[in-house]
Amino acid sequence: MAETKSTCPYCGVGCGVIIQHDGARVIEVRGDPEHPANFGRLCTKGSTLHFTARPESRLLYPELRTSKGEARARVSWDVALDTAADKFASVIREHGPDAVGFYLSGQLLTEDYYVFNKLAKGLVATNNVDTNSRLCMSSAVAAYKQTLGADAPPCSYEDFDHSDCMLIAGANPAFAHPIAFRRIEAAKAARPDMKIIVVDPRRTDTAASADLHLAILPGTDIWLFNAMLHVLLWEGYVNMPWVREHTEGFEALRQVVRDVTPAVAAGICGVPADDIIKAAKWWGEAQAPLSLWCMGLNQSHHGTHNGTALIALSLALGKIGAPGCGPFSLTGQPNAMGGREVGGLSNLLSAHRDLANPAHRAEVAALWGIESVPEKPGYSAIELFEAVREGKVKALWIACTNPAHSMPQQALIREALEKCEFVVLQEAYANTETAPYADLQLPALTWAEKEGTVTNSERRITHVNAAIPGPGETRADWAIARDFALKLGEKLGQPDAARLFAYPTAESVFLEHAESTRGRDLDITGLSYTLLDERGPQQWPFAAGASEGATRLYADGKFETASGKAQFIVPATSLTSEAIDARYPLRMTTGRLRDQWHGMSRTGKAARLYSHVDEPRIDLNSSDLDRRSIADGDLVRVKSRRGSIVLRAHATEEVRPGHAFIAMHWGRNVLSSSGVNELTLNKVDPHSKQPELKHAAIQIEKIELPYQALLMRSAVYADAANQLSLERAAALEPWLRKFDYAAVSLAGRDFPSVVLRIAHSSPIPAEWLAELDALMDLQGEHCMAYSDARRGVSKKAIVEEGMLTGLRLTGETAAGGWLKELMIERAPTDTVRRWLFAPLPKAPVAGSARGRIVCNCLNVSENEIRAAVAGGANLDALQASLKCGTSCGSCVPELKRLVAEGNKAVV
Repeated sequence: MAETKSTCPYCGVGCGVIIQHDGARVIEVRGDPEHPANFGRLCTKGSTLHFTARPESRLLYPELRTSKGEARARVSWDVALDTAADKFASVIREHGPDAVGFYLSGQLLTEDYYVFNKLAKGLVATNNVDTNSRLCMSSAVAAYKQTLGADAPPCSYEDFDHSDCMLIAGANPAFAHPIAFRRIEAAKAARPDMKIIVVDPRRTDTAASADLHLAILPGTDIWLFNAMLHVLLWEGYVNMPWVREHTEGFEALRQVVRDVTPAVAAGICGVPADDIIKAAKWWGEAQAPLSLWCMGLNQSHHGTHNGTALIALSLALGKIGAPGCGPFSLTGQPNAMGGREVGGLSNLLSAHRDLANPAHRAEVAALWGIESVPEKPGYSAIELFEAVREGKVKALWIACTNPAHSMPQQALIREALEKCEFVVLQEAYANTETAPYADLQLPALTWAEKEGTVTNSERRITHVNAAIPGPGETRADWAIARDFALKLGEKLGQPDAARLFAYPTAESVFLEHAESTRGRDLDITGLSYTLLDERGPQQWPFAAGASEGATRLYADGKFETASGKAQFIVPATSLTSEAIDARYPLRMTTGRLRDQWHGMSRTGKAARLYSHVDEPRIDLNSSDLDRRSIADGDLVRVKSRRGSIVLRAHATEEVRPGHAFIAMHWGRNVLSSSGVNELTLNKVDPHSKQPELKHAAIQIEKIELPYQALLMRSAVYADAANQLSLERAAALEPWLRKFDYAAVSLAGRDFPSVVLRIAHSSPIPAEWLAELDALMDLQGEHCMAYSDARRGVSKKAIVEEGMLTGLRLTGETAAGGWLKELMIERAPTDTVRRWLFAPLPKAPVAGSARGRIVCNCLNVSENEIRAAVAGGANLDALQASLKCGTSCGSCVPELKRLVAEGNKAVV
């Protein structure tokens, strides 16, 4: 066995991991106790990375199709890259360089990003290179630049330990950044007087942990922040001497907020005026106020001004650059920061340079040794796919991202991809939702196989090491871009390509990137792979000759603006979210689940990560369900002004009446629709070009789908169960669109099962069931069958070695719950064998169902926790007896909530 240090490939916290491997396979993973982002802790996703490092669904070889509609066939790398170079060169010669585009990902390493950016802007001579970070962090980038002058988060995670008032707006770090939230919890436990204010339409686990929850209406954040600034002015909390010396634009903002009283904001935001006053006073009285924000502010068509209005609260107090102070953007993806650093957006250049600045373009041209960098701004993400749909962009290169799942208004994205003359998809996984549209697929390395660097939310750069070789003919992303650039240069007759892309190693790319930062705000000329290996992850800036990076920025009151002063921005307060009306009366918000990540191409391989939420659903307040005569668990049609999907309704008090919540993870690979992004709108922020992915107006109606089925299949042995469940789940994907509703998932832990749920408006054809039975292997000597043709009921069960390993219930699924649990728990079937085909909603023998798993690490269920709480257990007692919450800690906020609910019930 060997051990290799790397980072977690999920959120922007940037946790260090230690990969245990045998040189060929990842065996286990644990947190790196020496990494300053996590000090050894990992969340449920990070701690299960070794379960996702499996070969199933990996893209292993280049695949090419010669014409639309044909199946792709395996080709050599030479043929693949030659074909791509021919296609791109042909388009460039005939239609110009702006007829091609590149769409990248915040999950690429910084070196990958750098080579692609240079390929587009330095060789092709187009700025049509953008990234899914445009959907994620571009509003934070624009807000920082408008106010502080540079895209540089001024804070560090250690500020959590010093803050005495934390304002968390539009973020749910308990789910989206769990290890950062563990540190916030620890800070609160150490200093109980610390105030936590959470601004979120939902009562998330983060909000439930707050001292004050402001459950504002979606899209009204600016009004709230302006009203808080109004109170700060009225009560004399604004540090006017500091504001006069270090900022500009305050008087203009003061004139606007003068009329935004707490009473006015309360009417718009839907929260009590007294709570707004309380939040403002806590903020104003704090010695170290710290704000955190994420997608709830960014993913808005006024996301930039959401950010500038929040940043203004720190500037008004002059509390920035000191321990525990400042505005801190929580990055969504693991290396969105690295992509921003190298200029991996259509309006940026290397080292935080602006494309619109002639001097900056000249600096980059000189660095690269080319005549010039193109002046015309490139297409941002939404614009890029619209240009593809309109035929303006004819060749599109997509790397390490899945726009057929993640982009808003999915119908338009599918249309664009179908129309595009030539689509290249550079991916680690063969079966993403975007894969069917690719004319050429190129197999890339992924986590545990790559070397390079990433930058986390606190500007900390980590050297990522490869633990194992990639399977098949997979290559590093930066190397694929380099090799394509060399071939494209030949086709275009540009001999400089060989010089421009003479990169023998990933480190050679890093060193050029570092040189591009010399003298810039993010100067990292003092860093190298060797230094990062010897001294550990470092924060930028870290200039040549420096002994350490900067923990905080702007402590001297000097900013990266032309005047050296921070800027107050007057926000466009007239902008609001999509309006509700009689036809679309519900305000829908989107977000993340605790145990899933993005489109689930990685987390979807770990069965235990489905235990917390096992099926796509829409969360609604029980009063909204009652008003529509909808029961918890009913299927509903969810419709926006752009499309409709079918989901299962879930009653919860976490959303207020008139609101709804849908997680963003479920797409066409696991659902009979494209998921929530079938409903979202592509209206963008005018400054950041980030789309409104967070909010939409919707309607719901109960849908009658009387013909239902449940199919499950596992195996006797763990290795077979893991392999077969993933293979069968992938094989089921084409079946999903045959039904009015269908969803495929995994279940279990060490012996995964694949689960298919079906609901249809008409009888399910017998030939379809026969094909599904064959696909799921619901046949053979161990298979028992029951059929009642008159009632339209048929059932199958497979019992092997005394355990239920296969199941199909058609026409009558009442027993699905306890039979599913029987299979997952691998309980003996001796006592229930004669009841397997009975329509019983509960198990026929004594014993309680375990229910939903709350603690994934230690497999502790909600029912077990509730029973212990009913017996008087508090959080400490739960952790002592059941051990839940004692491993990664991701379930601790929910444990606290269950204890509080139990105490309330007793009272």
